[in-house]
Amino acid sequence: MIIGPSRSGKTSLANLINGLTGPTRRTQNMVYGEKTLDVPGVYLESPWMHKHLIVAAQDASHVLMLVDQSSFLESYPPGFAKTFRVPVIGVITRSGVKPENNDWCIRQLKKAGVREPYYNINLAEEASLVELMEILK
Repeated sequence: MIIGPSRSGKTSLANLINGLTGPTRRTQNMVYGEKTLDVPGVYLESPWMHKHLIVAAQDASHVLMLVDQSSFLESYPPGFAKTFRVPVIGVITRSGVKPENNDWCIRQLKKAGVREPYYNINLAEEASLVELMEILK
């Protein structure tokens, strides 16, 4: 299951994991892919929708919590990762776009209760995805 704020790269990452190519469209509903559950950002951005994330995670083997390095948007409530019964993986997207924000991203993941290691990825650079893909296998 992939969660994160709007425009943090969730659908692009899901498409890559599922081996899909083509244009990426904004996700309006939860989308079950072959290997992923892509969740719209509104489920995270609206506190009354958090219960749906927790329930949906019952079908997941992992939860990927995304933080966008190019944005200062704080999206996760404190300790949110601890509500899931599956391993939670912290992913910093758009890595390298604003490297000065990396420490802020790490603090946000720690505050949300995500344990290290965190994975810095840039979807334009396939080499940055190798370690994350290995963990997900």
